Amino acid sequence: MAINKNAYFRYQILDNCFRNTGRTYNIDDLLKEINDRLFERDPDNTGIQRRQLFEDIKYMESEDGFSIPLDKIKDGRRKIYRYSDRDFSIRNEPINEAEALQMQSALQILSRFSGAPQFEWMDEMLPRLESKFGAIPESEHIISYESNIDYVGTEYIKVIFNAIHNQRVLNVSYHPFTQEKSVNIVFHPYHLKQYNNRWFVFGRNEENGIKTWNLALDRVSGVKETNKTYVDADIDWEDYFSDIVGVSRPFDAVAEEVKLLFSAEAKPYILTKPIHQSQKAREINDQLEVRIKVIPNFELQKLILSFGWQVTVITPESLRDKIASILKQAVGNY
Repeated sequence: MAINKNAYFRYQILDNCFRNTGRTYNIDDLLKEINDRLFERDPDNTGIQRRQLFEDIKYMESEDGFSIPLDKIKDGRRKIYRYSDRDFSIRNEPINEAEALQMQSALQILSRFSGAPQFEWMDEMLPRLESKFGAIPESEHIISYESNIDYVGTEYIKVIFNAIHNQRVLNVSYHPFTQEKSVNIVFHPYHLKQYNNRWFVFGRNEENGIKTWNLALDRVSGVKETNKTYVDADIDWEDYFSDIVGVSRPFDAVAEEVKLLFSAEAKPYILTKPIHQSQKAREINDQLEVRIKVIPNFELQKLILSFGWQVTVITPESLRDKIASILKQAVGNY
């Protein structure tokens, strides 16, 4: 059975209700929750009837669906619906055979565009999807991707993505590295970004009014939608990240030319994988001089330090002094 987008949206709502330990839901509660969410998503949506709700639950319980572990507990004249396993979620389940076949069909269509202008991203994405969804036999371990299996925070990507798309304000429980306890932040999310195997969300921190506030998802311990009015931000995020390395943009800082001198050993790596899109390079004897126009930040420092003795900062002097200070402290550790 094919799952359309609207049906899967209803399944997600039911999934959240069934695993909610803070309240109980009978059939009328479930119907109201679904129709309220459908109306929030599309004011022209007329909602569903009880019959459709029962069919949705039946499908979720079936092997063709998600085989959910659902308890139906009598509470007076009504039944309470909830998961017997509170850790269960359809988001944690692998796709079923029917869904895999649908993905394979979609991949066949997408593959026709591979190599076409503006579709260069598919050259990397298609092999990954084909391995994931069975277009290539599982026994053929042809390709591997770097990932951090212990990384926490990815479970919030979808809810934050939906909040951005639907312009919803979030209450985020966040635990900064510099504090002992978590804090609650009223947050208007605008943009998700991955860097160095970590995910970050940028948005407006309602308390301080900063609209480029940065939260690392691995420091998030809870996300809830609120009924607050969403404040949009007219920010070109591609432009915002164009003159920095990574995700940190010091307040009121301006881009400046950074000149680096790489050794002969590092030269081929820098030429084949530029450290920034503004990179300009020229060979000096057997070394490589690289110029980039960026705002010096923490991530740039980390990148420079990763090359060790193979790179020297020429300018600006402030960055050169900072790297020299860090290296002297590192030598002192030995």
